[in-house]
Amino acid sequence: MDSLSSAGPRRPRDRLGVRSSGSRAAATPWARFSAWLECVCVVTFDLELGQALELVYPGDFRLTDKEKSSICYLSFPDSHSGCLGDTQFSFRIRQCRGQRSPWRADDGRYDSEAPVTLQRESAHYFGYVYFRQVKDSSVKRGYFQKSLVLVSRLPFVRLFQALLSLVAPEFFDKLAPCLEAVCNEIDQWPAPVPGQTLNLPVVGVVLQVHIPSRADKPEPSPLKQCGQENLLPAPLVLTSVHELDLLSCLQPLRFCCDYRPYFTIHDSEFKEFTTRTQAPPNVVLGVTNPFFIKTLQHWPHILRVGEPKMSGGLPKQVKLKKPSRLKTLDTKPGLYTEYTAHLRRDKALLKRLLKGLQKKRPAGVLTTLLRRHLLELTQSFIIPLEHYMASLMPLQKSITPWKTPPQIRPFHQDDFLCSLEHAGPQPTCILKGDWLGLYRRFFKSPHFDGWYRQRRREMARKLEALHLEAICEANVETWMQGKSEVEVVDLVLKLREKLVRARGHQLPVKEETLQRARLCVEAAVHSLPKDLQAVLCPP
Repeated sequence: MDSLSSAGPRRPRDRLGVRSSGSRAAATPWARFSAWLECVCVVTFDLELGQALELVYPGDFRLTDKEKSSICYLSFPDSHSGCLGDTQFSFRIRQCRGQRSPWRADDGRYDSEAPVTLQRESAHYFGYVYFRQVKDSSVKRGYFQKSLVLVSRLPFVRLFQALLSLVAPEFFDKLAPCLEAVCNEIDQWPAPVPGQTLNLPVVGVVLQVHIPSRADKPEPSPLKQCGQENLLPAPLVLTSVHELDLLSCLQPLRFCCDYRPYFTIHDSEFKEFTTRTQAPPNVVLGVTNPFFIKTLQHWPHILRVGEPKMSGGLPKQVKLKKPSRLKTLDTKPGLYTEYTAHLRRDKALLKRLLKGLQKKRPAGVLTTLLRRHLLELTQSFIIPLEHYMASLMPLQKSITPWKTPPQIRPFHQDDFLCSLEHAGPQPTCILKGDWLGLYRRFFKSPHFDGWYRQRRREMARKLEALHLEAICEANVETWMQGKSEVEVVDLVLKLREKLVRARGHQLPVKEETLQRARLCVEAAVHSLPKDLQAVLCPP
Protein backbone atom coordinates (compact mmCIF):
# COMPACT_ATOMS: atom_id res chain seq x y z
CA MET A 1 0.00 0.00 0.00
CA ASP A 2 1.81 3.09 -1.25
CA SER A 3 -0.34 5.34 0.88
CA LEU A 4 1.11 3.82 4.03
CA SER A 5 4.67 4.79 3.27
CA SER A 6 3.59 8.39 2.89
CA ALA A 7 2.58 8.37 6.55
CA GLY A 8 5.90 6.93 7.73
CA PRO A 9 8.08 8.40 10.47
CA ARG A 10 8.77 12.00 9.62
CA ARG A 11 9.75 15.11 11.43
CA PRO A 12 7.55 15.56 14.49
CA ARG A 13 4.50 17.76 14.29
CA ASP A 14 3.27 19.91 17.13
CA ARG A 15 -0.15 20.43 15.55
CA LEU A 16 -2.23 18.59 13.01
CA GLY A 17 -0.25 18.57 9.78
CA VAL A 18 2.32 21.09 11.03
CA ARG A 19 5.91 19.89 11.16
CA SER A 20 8.14 20.81 14.05
CA SER A 21 11.92 20.90 14.11
CA GLY A 22 12.64 18.47 16.92
CA SER A 23 11.40 15.33 18.64
CA ARG A 24 8.85 15.39 21.44
CA ALA A 25 10.61 16.59 24.57
CA ALA A 26 9.99 15.25 28.04
CA ALA A 27 8.41 18.55 29.10
CA THR A 28 5.82 18.70 26.29
CA PRO A 29 2.13 18.62 27.22
CA TRP A 30 1.53 15.09 25.88
CA ALA A 31 2.66 13.14 28.97
CA ARG A 32 -0.90 12.98 30.32
CA PHE A 33 -2.30 12.09 26.90
CA SER A 34 0.08 9.14 26.61
CA ALA A 35 -1.08 7.88 30.00
CA TRP A 36 -4.32 6.93 28.22
CA LEU A 37 -3.60 6.74 24.49
CA GLU A 38 -0.57 6.14 22.31
CA CYS A 39 -2.08 7.97 19.34
CA VAL A 40 -5.25 8.65 17.37
CA CYS A 41 -5.45 7.53 13.72
CA VAL A 42 -7.79 8.39 10.87
CA VAL A 43 -8.07 5.71 8.17
CA THR A 44 -9.91 6.36 4.91
CA PHE A 45 -10.72 4.22 1.89
CA ASP A 46 -9.11 5.46 -1.31
CA LEU A 47 -10.48 4.04 -4.56
CA GLU A 48 -6.99 3.70 -6.07
CA LEU A 49 -4.89 2.94 -2.98
CA GLY A 50 -7.31 1.03 -0.77
CA GLN A 51 -7.14 1.65 2.97
CA ALA A 52 -4.93 4.68 3.64
CA LEU A 53 -3.62 6.16 6.87
CA GLU A 54 -4.78 9.75 6.53
CA LEU A 55 -3.64 11.12 9.89
CA VAL A 56 -1.75 10.21 13.06
CA TYR A 57 -2.01 12.47 16.07
CA PRO A 58 0.17 13.52 17.85
CA GLY A 59 2.17 13.80 14.65
CA ASP A 60 5.46 12.75 16.20
CA PHE A 61 4.22 9.33 17.35
CA ARG A 62 6.16 6.70 15.40
CA LEU A 63 4.47 3.65 13.92
CA THR A 64 6.35 1.15 11.77
CA ASP A 65 5.13 0.37 8.27
CA LYS A 66 3.97 -3.04 9.51
CA GLU A 67 1.96 -1.48 12.35
CA LYS A 68 0.43 1.07 9.96
CA SER A 69 -0.57 -1.67 7.54
CA SER A 70 -2.21 -3.69 10.34
CA ILE A 71 -4.11 -0.65 11.64
CA CYS A 72 -5.35 0.20 8.14
CA TYR A 73 -6.68 -3.27 7.34
CA LEU A 74 -8.16 -3.86 10.80
CA SER A 75 -9.97 -0.51 10.82
CA PHE A 76 -12.44 -1.67 8.15
CA PRO A 77 -14.99 -4.49 8.48
CA ASP A 78 -14.01 -7.69 6.68
CA SER A 79 -17.30 -9.33 5.81
CA HIS A 80 -19.52 -10.23 2.88
CA SER A 81 -22.37 -8.27 4.47
CA GLY A 82 -22.71 -4.53 4.06
CA CYS A 83 -22.10 -2.23 7.01
CA LEU A 84 -24.02 0.94 6.20
CA GLY A 85 -24.06 3.44 9.00
CA ASP A 86 -21.77 3.42 12.03
CA THR A 87 -19.97 0.35 13.43
CA GLN A 88 -17.78 0.03 16.53
CA PHE A 89 -15.32 -2.77 17.26
CA SER A 90 -11.81 -3.32 18.58
CA PHE A 91 -8.63 -5.16 17.59
CA ARG A 92 -5.23 -6.05 19.02
CA ILE A 93 -1.88 -6.10 17.19
CA ARG A 94 1.72 -6.87 18.02
CA GLN A 95 4.15 -4.05 18.49
CA CYS A 96 7.08 -4.59 16.15
CA ARG A 97 10.34 -5.73 17.72
CA GLY A 98 12.59 -2.88 18.67
CA GLN A 99 9.65 -0.46 18.46
CA ARG A 100 8.34 -0.67 22.02
CA SER A 101 6.56 2.36 23.41
CA PRO A 102 8.74 4.28 25.87
CA TRP A 103 8.21 3.04 29.42
CA ARG A 104 6.66 5.74 31.56
CA ALA A 105 7.54 6.21 35.21
CA ASP A 106 3.87 5.81 36.20
CA ASP A 107 3.55 2.45 34.40
CA GLY A 108 5.19 0.56 37.24
CA ARG A 109 2.89 2.02 39.86
CA TYR A 110 -0.21 1.46 37.74
CA ASP A 111 0.67 -2.17 36.94
CA SER A 112 1.55 -2.96 40.56
CA GLU A 113 -1.86 -1.78 41.79
CA ALA A 114 -4.12 -2.76 38.85
CA PRO A 115 -5.74 -6.21 38.46
CA VAL A 116 -3.56 -8.44 36.29
CA THR A 117 -6.24 -8.50 33.58
CA LEU A 118 -6.11 -4.70 33.27
CA GLN A 119 -2.36 -4.09 33.28
CA ARG A 120 -0.84 -2.21 30.35
CA GLU A 121 0.21 -4.31 27.40
CA SER A 122 3.98 -4.27 26.94
CA ALA A 123 4.12 -5.90 23.50
CA HIS A 124 0.72 -5.20 21.93
CA TYR A 125 -1.50 -2.29 20.96
CA PHE A 126 -5.28 -2.19 21.29
CA GLY A 127 -7.18 -0.43 18.53
CA TYR A 128 -10.66 0.92 19.25
CA VAL A 129 -12.52 1.68 16.01
CA TYR A 130 -15.48 3.80 14.99
CA PHE A 131 -16.21 3.08 11.30
CA ARG A 132 -18.66 5.08 9.20
CA GLN A 133 -19.96 4.03 5.78
CA VAL A 134 -22.69 6.09 4.13
CA LYS A 135 -23.76 6.75 0.56
CA ASP A 136 -22.12 9.84 -0.90
CA SER A 137 -22.64 10.76 -4.55
CA SER A 138 -19.73 13.22 -4.39
CA VAL A 139 -17.30 10.34 -3.90
CA LYS A 140 -16.25 8.42 -7.03
CA ARG A 141 -17.03 5.04 -5.47
CA GLY A 142 -20.38 6.28 -4.23
CA TYR A 143 -19.66 5.75 -0.54
CA PHE A 144 -18.00 7.71 2.24
CA GLN A 145 -15.83 5.21 4.21
CA LYS A 146 -13.66 6.34 7.08
CA SER A 147 -12.58 5.11 10.54
CA LEU A 148 -11.47 6.93 13.66
CA VAL A 149 -9.11 4.71 15.69
CA LEU A 150 -7.85 5.12 19.26
CA VAL A 151 -4.57 3.24 19.84
CA SER A 152 -3.80 2.37 23.45
CA ARG A 153 -1.98 -0.15 25.64
CA LEU A 154 -4.90 -0.18 28.10
CA PRO A 155 -7.68 -2.80 27.73
CA PHE A 156 -10.41 -0.28 28.64
CA VAL A 157 -12.92 -1.41 26.00
CA ARG A 158 -16.00 0.14 27.64
CA LEU A 159 -14.37 3.52 28.26
CA PHE A 160 -12.83 3.95 24.83
CA GLN A 161 -15.97 2.82 23.00
CA ALA A 162 -17.96 5.35 25.02
CA LEU A 163 -15.35 7.99 24.21
CA LEU A 164 -15.55 7.18 20.50
CA SER A 165 -19.36 7.33 20.53
CA LEU A 166 -19.05 10.94 21.74
CA VAL A 167 -16.06 12.04 19.68
CA ALA A 168 -16.47 10.29 16.31
CA PRO A 169 -19.78 11.93 15.24
CA GLU A 170 -18.27 15.32 16.08
CA PHE A 171 -15.12 14.46 14.14
CA PHE A 172 -16.95 13.32 11.00
CA ASP A 173 -18.84 16.61 11.08
CA LYS A 174 -15.96 19.01 11.89
CA LEU A 175 -12.88 16.91 10.93
CA ALA A 176 -9.31 17.80 11.96
CA PRO A 177 -9.87 20.88 14.17
CA CYS A 178 -12.30 18.89 16.33
CA LEU A 179 -9.78 16.06 16.71
CA GLU A 180 -7.05 18.42 17.87
CA ALA A 181 -9.41 19.96 20.43
CA VAL A 182 -10.37 16.50 21.74
CA CYS A 183 -6.73 15.42 22.07
CA ASN A 184 -5.99 18.60 24.01
CA GLU A 185 -8.87 17.79 26.35
CA ILE A 186 -7.56 14.24 26.91
CA ASP A 187 -4.14 15.75 27.62
CA GLN A 188 -5.75 17.49 30.62
CA TRP A 189 -7.13 14.27 32.11
CA PRO A 190 -5.52 12.97 35.29
CA ALA A 191 -3.55 9.75 34.81
CA PRO A 192 -5.44 6.50 35.52
CA VAL A 193 -4.72 5.51 39.11
CA PRO A 194 -6.12 2.17 40.36
CA GLY A 195 -8.71 2.65 43.07
CA GLN A 196 -9.64 6.20 42.07
CA THR A 197 -12.85 7.56 40.58
CA LEU A 198 -12.10 10.12 37.89
CA ASN A 199 -14.06 12.79 36.04
CA LEU A 200 -12.94 12.99 32.40
CA PRO A 201 -14.37 15.97 30.44
CA VAL A 202 -14.61 15.71 26.65
CA VAL A 203 -16.78 17.46 23.99
CA GLY A 204 -19.04 19.00 26.60
CA VAL A 205 -19.65 15.74 28.48
CA VAL A 206 -18.01 14.45 31.65
CA LEU A 207 -17.28 10.73 31.74
CA GLN A 208 -17.07 9.42 35.29
CA VAL A 209 -15.17 6.15 35.69
CA HIS A 210 -13.70 4.07 38.46
CA ILE A 211 -10.26 2.62 37.74
CA PRO A 212 -10.25 -0.90 39.26
CA SER A 213 -7.54 -1.90 41.70
CA ARG A 214 -6.50 -5.17 43.27
CA ALA A 215 -7.90 -3.93 46.58
CA ASP A 216 -11.42 -3.45 45.15
CA LYS A 217 -14.16 -5.79 46.24
CA PRO A 218 -15.48 -8.11 43.49
CA GLU A 219 -18.59 -5.93 43.10
CA PRO A 220 -17.68 -2.30 43.90
CA SER A 221 -20.29 0.03 45.28
CA PRO A 222 -21.93 2.55 42.92
CA LEU A 223 -19.64 5.31 41.78
CA LYS A 224 -19.58 8.51 43.77
CA GLN A 225 -18.50 11.75 42.23
CA CYS A 226 -15.22 13.00 43.66
CA GLY A 227 -13.13 16.05 43.04
CA GLN A 228 -15.02 18.55 40.89
CA GLU A 229 -18.32 18.42 42.78
CA ASN A 230 -20.23 21.07 40.83
CA LEU A 231 -19.57 19.83 37.32
CA LEU A 232 -22.07 20.85 34.68
CA PRO A 233 -23.44 18.99 32.89
CA ALA A 234 -23.96 16.04 35.24
CA PRO A 235 -21.37 13.33 34.57
CA LEU A 236 -22.10 10.33 32.39
CA VAL A 237 -21.29 7.47 34.76
CA LEU A 238 -19.74 4.32 33.26
CA THR A 239 -20.19 1.31 35.51
CA SER A 240 -16.94 -0.17 34.18
CA VAL A 241 -13.95 0.88 32.10
CA HIS A 242 -13.49 -2.57 30.57
CA GLU A 243 -16.58 -4.77 30.90
CA LEU A 244 -19.22 -4.89 28.17
CA ASP A 245 -22.83 -5.99 28.48
CA LEU A 246 -22.11 -9.23 26.64
CA LEU A 247 -22.75 -12.67 28.16
CA SER A 248 -19.54 -14.13 26.69
CA CYS A 249 -17.12 -11.26 27.43
CA LEU A 250 -15.36 -12.67 30.50
CA GLN A 251 -11.92 -12.51 32.14
CA PRO A 252 -11.95 -14.51 35.38
CA LEU A 253 -8.16 -15.03 35.11
CA ARG A 254 -5.56 -13.35 32.99
CA PHE A 255 -5.55 -14.87 29.51
CA CYS A 256 -1.88 -15.68 28.93
CA CYS A 257 -2.06 -16.67 25.26
CA ASP A 258 -2.36 -14.40 22.25
CA TYR A 259 -5.82 -13.16 21.33
CA ARG A 260 -7.18 -10.98 18.55
CA PRO A 261 -10.70 -9.59 18.95
CA TYR A 262 -10.70 -8.94 15.20
CA PHE A 263 -8.53 -10.70 12.62
CA THR A 264 -8.41 -10.53 8.79
CA ILE A 265 -6.64 -12.32 5.95
CA HIS A 266 -4.41 -9.27 5.56
CA ASP A 267 -2.80 -9.63 8.99
CA SER A 268 0.95 -10.09 9.00
CA GLU A 269 0.45 -13.15 11.25
CA PHE A 270 -2.07 -14.76 8.88
CA LYS A 271 0.33 -17.48 7.65
CA GLU A 272 1.62 -18.08 11.18
CA PHE A 273 -1.86 -18.68 12.57
CA THR A 274 -3.36 -20.66 9.68
CA THR A 275 -0.54 -23.08 8.89
CA ARG A 276 -1.38 -26.80 8.82
CA THR A 277 2.22 -27.97 9.13
CA GLN A 278 2.01 -27.89 12.93
CA ALA A 279 -0.57 -27.95 15.70
CA PRO A 280 -2.90 -24.92 15.85
CA PRO A 281 -1.31 -22.06 17.84
CA ASN A 282 -2.46 -20.98 21.29
CA VAL A 283 -4.49 -18.05 20.05
CA VAL A 284 -8.11 -16.91 20.01
CA LEU A 285 -9.19 -15.21 16.79
CA GLY A 286 -12.34 -13.17 16.24
CA VAL A 287 -13.26 -13.18 12.54
CA THR A 288 -16.20 -12.11 10.36
CA ASN A 289 -15.12 -13.41 6.96
CA PRO A 290 -16.72 -16.84 6.16
CA PHE A 291 -13.42 -17.74 4.47
CA PHE A 292 -12.05 -18.68 7.89
CA ILE A 293 -14.67 -21.37 8.50
CA LYS A 294 -13.12 -23.50 5.79
CA THR A 295 -9.52 -22.42 6.41
CA LEU A 296 -9.60 -23.12 10.16
CA GLN A 297 -11.98 -26.09 10.29
CA HIS A 298 -9.09 -28.24 11.59
CA TRP A 299 -8.92 -26.12 14.76
CA PRO A 300 -10.10 -27.93 17.91
CA HIS A 301 -12.50 -25.18 19.05
CA ILE A 302 -14.77 -23.05 16.85
CA LEU A 303 -17.57 -20.86 18.16
CA ARG A 304 -19.98 -19.62 15.51
CA VAL A 305 -22.20 -16.78 16.68
CA GLY A 306 -25.68 -16.16 15.33
CA GLU A 307 -29.14 -15.08 16.37
CA PRO A 308 -30.32 -17.42 19.18
CA LYS A 309 -33.69 -19.16 18.88
CA MET A 310 -35.65 -18.88 22.10
CA SER A 311 -38.38 -21.44 21.35
CA GLY A 312 -38.43 -24.68 23.28
CA GLY A 313 -36.03 -25.68 26.03
CA LEU A 314 -32.29 -25.34 26.23
CA PRO A 315 -31.14 -23.94 22.84
CA LYS A 316 -28.91 -26.16 20.75
CA GLN A 317 -26.49 -23.27 20.35
CA VAL A 318 -25.09 -23.84 23.85
CA LYS A 319 -24.60 -27.58 23.39
CA LEU A 320 -21.16 -28.87 22.48
CA LYS A 321 -20.71 -30.29 18.99
CA LYS A 322 -17.84 -32.20 17.44
CA PRO A 323 -15.68 -30.31 14.91
CA SER A 324 -16.33 -33.01 12.30
CA ARG A 325 -19.80 -31.50 11.83
CA LEU A 326 -18.31 -28.14 10.84
CA LYS A 327 -17.71 -28.69 7.13
CA THR A 328 -19.84 -26.22 5.21
CA LEU A 329 -20.20 -22.47 5.05
CA ASP A 330 -23.85 -22.65 6.13
CA THR A 331 -23.11 -24.37 9.45
CA LYS A 332 -25.52 -23.42 12.20
CA PRO A 333 -24.39 -21.30 15.16
CA GLY A 334 -22.90 -23.26 18.02
CA LEU A 335 -19.73 -24.34 19.79
CA TYR A 336 -17.81 -27.04 17.90
CA THR A 337 -15.06 -28.48 20.08
CA GLU A 338 -12.92 -31.51 20.77
CA TYR A 339 -12.81 -30.50 24.45
CA THR A 340 -14.32 -32.85 27.00
CA ALA A 341 -15.70 -30.89 29.93
CA HIS A 342 -14.38 -31.81 33.38
CA LEU A 343 -17.25 -30.19 35.29
CA ARG A 344 -20.94 -30.80 34.85
CA ARG A 345 -23.01 -28.11 33.24
CA ASP A 346 -24.98 -25.90 35.62
CA LYS A 347 -28.41 -26.40 34.06
CA ALA A 348 -30.12 -24.24 36.68
CA LEU A 349 -27.97 -21.25 35.70
CA LEU A 350 -28.57 -21.82 31.98
CA LYS A 351 -32.32 -21.95 32.54
CA ARG A 352 -32.21 -18.68 34.50
CA LEU A 353 -30.28 -17.01 31.68
CA LEU A 354 -32.61 -18.42 29.04
CA LYS A 355 -35.65 -17.28 30.99
CA GLY A 356 -34.13 -13.82 31.34
CA LEU A 357 -33.58 -13.63 27.58
CA GLN A 358 -37.12 -14.76 26.87
CA LYS A 359 -38.50 -12.09 29.22
CA LYS A 360 -36.14 -9.53 27.66
CA ARG A 361 -34.50 -8.62 30.95
CA PRO A 362 -31.74 -5.97 30.65
CA ALA A 363 -28.47 -7.34 29.32
CA GLY A 364 -26.64 -5.80 32.28
CA VAL A 365 -28.68 -7.88 34.74
CA LEU A 366 -27.91 -11.14 32.92
CA THR A 367 -24.27 -10.16 32.55
CA THR A 368 -24.03 -9.55 36.32
CA LEU A 369 -25.68 -12.91 37.03
CA LEU A 370 -23.23 -14.80 34.80
CA ARG A 371 -20.19 -12.87 36.01
CA ARG A 372 -21.06 -13.57 39.64
CA HIS A 373 -21.47 -17.29 38.90
CA LEU A 374 -18.13 -17.52 37.08
CA LEU A 375 -16.39 -15.41 39.72
CA GLU A 376 -17.57 -17.79 42.45
CA LEU A 377 -16.57 -20.79 40.33
CA THR A 378 -13.14 -19.29 39.65
CA GLN A 379 -12.63 -18.50 43.34
CA SER A 380 -13.51 -22.07 44.25
CA PHE A 381 -10.91 -23.26 41.75
CA ILE A 382 -8.15 -20.80 42.65
CA ILE A 383 -8.41 -20.66 46.48
CA PRO A 384 -6.73 -24.08 46.99
CA LEU A 385 -3.91 -22.96 44.66
CA GLU A 386 -3.52 -19.72 46.62
CA HIS A 387 -3.40 -21.62 49.92
CA TYR A 388 -0.73 -23.97 48.58
CA MET A 389 1.32 -21.07 47.21
CA ALA A 390 1.13 -19.33 50.59
CA SER A 391 2.58 -22.47 52.22
CA LEU A 392 5.68 -22.13 49.98
CA MET A 393 6.52 -18.70 51.43
CA PRO A 394 9.23 -18.71 54.15
CA LEU A 395 7.95 -17.98 57.64
CA GLN A 396 8.43 -14.36 58.70
CA LYS A 397 10.37 -15.43 61.81
CA SER A 398 12.97 -17.07 59.55
CA ILE A 399 13.78 -13.70 57.93
CA THR A 400 16.69 -12.12 59.81
CA PRO A 401 18.26 -8.72 59.04
CA TRP A 402 21.88 -9.70 58.48
CA LYS A 403 21.44 -12.85 56.41
CA THR A 404 20.18 -13.48 52.89
CA PRO A 405 16.46 -14.32 53.20
CA PRO A 406 15.43 -17.96 52.60
CA GLN A 407 14.15 -18.92 49.17
CA ILE A 408 10.55 -19.51 48.15
CA ARG A 409 10.04 -23.27 47.93
CA PRO A 410 9.22 -24.79 44.50
CA PHE A 411 5.71 -25.71 43.39
CA HIS A 412 5.23 -29.49 43.24
CA GLN A 413 2.07 -30.45 41.37
CA ASP A 414 1.75 -33.85 43.02
CA ASP A 415 2.00 -32.31 46.50
CA PHE A 416 -0.71 -29.83 45.59
CA LEU A 417 -3.04 -32.54 44.25
CA CYS A 418 -2.54 -34.50 47.49
CA SER A 419 -3.45 -31.39 49.48
CA LEU A 420 -6.85 -31.19 47.75
CA GLU A 421 -8.20 -33.86 50.09
CA HIS A 422 -8.20 -31.21 52.83
CA ALA A 423 -8.34 -27.93 50.85
CA GLY A 424 -10.23 -28.82 47.70
CA PRO A 425 -12.88 -26.74 45.95
CA GLN A 426 -15.82 -28.94 46.88
CA PRO A 427 -16.58 -27.21 50.23
CA THR A 428 -17.13 -23.86 48.46
CA CYS A 429 -18.68 -25.06 45.21
CA ILE A 430 -21.66 -27.33 44.61
CA LEU A 431 -20.69 -28.00 40.99
CA LYS A 432 -19.71 -31.64 40.56
CA GLY A 433 -17.11 -33.06 38.24
CA ASP A 434 -13.52 -34.18 37.78
CA TRP A 435 -11.76 -31.38 39.68
CA LEU A 436 -8.44 -33.24 39.75
CA GLY A 437 -8.55 -33.65 35.97
CA LEU A 438 -9.32 -29.95 35.59
CA TYR A 439 -6.27 -29.00 37.69
CA ARG A 440 -4.05 -31.36 35.69
CA ARG A 441 -5.25 -29.77 32.47
CA PHE A 442 -4.67 -26.30 33.95
CA PHE A 443 -1.08 -27.25 34.82
CA LYS A 444 -0.39 -28.02 31.16
CA SER A 445 -1.74 -24.70 29.91
CA PRO A 446 0.12 -21.40 29.44
CA HIS A 447 -2.37 -19.85 31.84
CA PHE A 448 -0.99 -21.78 34.80
CA ASP A 449 2.53 -20.73 33.87
CA GLY A 450 1.40 -17.10 33.63
CA TRP A 451 -0.50 -17.26 36.92
CA TYR A 452 2.38 -18.98 38.72
CA ARG A 453 5.02 -16.55 37.44
CA GLN A 454 2.88 -13.59 38.49
CA ARG A 455 2.26 -15.00 41.98
CA ARG A 456 5.92 -15.91 42.44
CA ARG A 457 6.97 -12.36 41.44
CA GLU A 458 4.53 -10.96 44.00
CA MET A 459 5.86 -13.29 46.69
CA ALA A 460 9.46 -12.37 45.85
CA ARG A 461 8.58 -8.67 46.17
CA LYS A 462 6.93 -9.37 49.52
CA LEU A 463 10.02 -11.28 50.67
CA GLU A 464 12.24 -8.33 49.72
CA ALA A 465 9.95 -5.97 51.61
CA LEU A 466 9.98 -8.16 54.74
CA HIS A 467 13.78 -8.37 54.65
CA LEU A 468 14.07 -4.58 54.36
CA GLU A 469 11.66 -4.15 57.28
CA ALA A 470 13.73 -6.60 59.36
CA ILE A 471 16.89 -4.56 58.72
CA CYS A 472 15.15 -1.29 59.63
CA GLU A 473 13.76 -2.75 62.86
CA ALA A 474 17.21 -3.99 63.93
CA ASN A 475 19.72 -1.89 65.85
CA VAL A 476 22.24 -0.91 63.18
CA GLU A 477 24.55 0.86 65.66
CA THR A 478 24.85 -2.32 67.73
CA TRP A 479 25.53 -4.41 64.64
CA MET A 480 28.30 -2.07 63.49
CA GLN A 481 30.25 -2.49 66.72
CA GLY A 482 33.35 -4.54 65.97
CA LYS A 483 32.61 -4.62 62.22
CA SER A 484 35.34 -3.75 59.73
CA GLU A 485 35.08 -0.74 57.41
CA VAL A 486 34.60 -3.11 54.46
CA GLU A 487 31.55 -4.70 56.13
CA VAL A 488 30.02 -1.29 56.92
CA VAL A 489 30.57 -0.06 53.34
CA ASP A 490 28.99 -3.28 52.08
CA LEU A 491 25.93 -2.59 54.29
CA VAL A 492 25.65 0.96 52.91
CA LEU A 493 25.79 -0.25 49.30
CA LYS A 494 23.28 -3.05 49.88
CA LEU A 495 20.82 -0.75 51.67
CA ARG A 496 21.06 1.80 48.89
CA GLU A 497 20.41 -0.94 46.34
CA LYS A 498 17.39 -2.09 48.32
CA LEU A 499 16.03 1.47 48.40
CA VAL A 500 16.42 1.75 44.63
CA ARG A 501 14.68 -1.59 44.12
CA ALA A 502 11.91 -0.62 46.54
CA ARG A 503 11.13 2.41 44.37
CA GLY A 504 11.74 0.88 40.97
CA HIS A 505 9.91 -2.41 41.65
CA GLN A 506 7.10 -0.82 43.68
CA LEU A 507 7.75 -3.08 46.68
CA PRO A 508 4.92 -3.20 49.26
CA VAL A 509 6.89 -1.14 51.81
CA LYS A 510 5.54 1.70 53.94
CA GLU A 511 7.08 5.14 53.54
CA GLU A 512 8.23 5.19 57.19
CA THR A 513 10.16 1.96 56.54
CA LEU A 514 11.97 3.62 53.63
CA GLN A 515 12.72 6.64 55.82
CA ARG A 516 14.20 4.39 58.52
CA ALA A 517 16.33 2.70 55.86
CA ARG A 518 17.70 6.10 54.80
CA LEU A 519 18.53 6.90 58.44
CA CYS A 520 20.33 3.56 58.71
CA VAL A 521 22.41 4.49 55.65
CA GLU A 522 23.27 7.89 57.14
CA ALA A 523 24.25 6.35 60.48
CA ALA A 524 26.46 3.78 58.76
CA VAL A 525 28.16 6.41 56.57
CA HIS A 526 28.85 8.75 59.53
CA SER A 527 30.53 5.90 61.40
CA LEU A 528 33.20 5.70 58.69
CA PRO A 529 36.38 7.81 58.34
CA LYS A 530 36.06 11.13 56.51
CA ASP A 531 37.81 9.90 53.37
CA LEU A 532 35.34 7.02 52.96
CA GLN A 533 32.42 9.35 53.67
CA ALA A 534 33.62 11.56 50.81
CA VAL A 535 33.73 8.57 48.50
CA LEU A 536 30.24 7.34 49.47
CA CYS A 537 28.69 10.81 49.56
CA PRO A 538 30.51 12.94 46.97
CA PRO A 539 29.64 16.65 46.96
